[in-house]
Amino acid sequence: MSIGLIIALVGVLLLLILGYNIMLQYKVKVETAKKHESTRYVAIIDATEDLIGNAHHVPYSKDLLLCLNNRILDALQNMYELDPKNKQLAHRIENMQGQVKNLRENQPNQDSTTFKSPTNDKQAITMLKLVKRLRDTIRSEHNKGRLDTQTYVTENARLEMIQIRINIENVIKRANESIVRGQPGTAIQLLKKGIDVLSTKNDAYSNQAREKLQAMYDELENKRQQKKTPVEAQGDRERDDDMEALFGEKKKW
Repeated sequence: MSIGLIIALVGVLLLLILGYNIMLQYKVKVETAKKHESTRYVAIIDATEDLIGNAHHVPYSKDLLLCLNNRILDALQNMYELDPKNKQLAHRIENMQGQVKNLRENQPNQDSTTFKSPTNDKQAITMLKLVKRLRDTIRSEHNKGRLDTQTYVTENARLEMIQIRINIENVIKRANESIVRGQPGTAIQLLKKGIDVLSTKNDAYSNQAREKLQAMYDELENKRQQKKTPVEAQGDRERDDDMEALFGEKKKW
């Protein structure tokens, strides 16, 4: 065998080894990317199932439940595209499709539960975090084109009102607790904050809540004014006069 032929065979062998290594590296890269994508979809499914599992904390509408279930279905289908031989995924997709169909056709068009006021600050915070996660989720689904604009606008407004209601009901509870503890100043600050939050709202709940907060605020303010000494009252009047002079309408000279 000639030296030239040996060199040629060695060259071919080296090329084959190099090509094999390139293909192996590419295959590993593809598998790693698939695994990363699959892990991301699993995280989406877990987070969405957790949201569905918290439906007893705040009212979920039928559209919201459909959105969440469709989000899980979409993640499962994307996972199946990455691993089309996975029979377990195919079975889960079939079950989820049936669940979505049943929800769309048989679920009453009403909230999953009635609104329950938080009993303490911890519960209020938990409910507020849940509503925020739900609003972030439907915004994401809308941005991806999986939730139509009208449904998104309606659902986002509904969740925003629940968020406001949680805050206001908690303000009322905390204000009443402050009154019982003999801390009217704290109660007044809480009520003022609640009134400010509702100042731009004009729905039935906001109007009723604003009237309630204002009545509580006025009652506490009247009691506080009645307890003031003449010197304190005079000081308040002088401060009011100073503020009027600073921020009142300018006189024409």
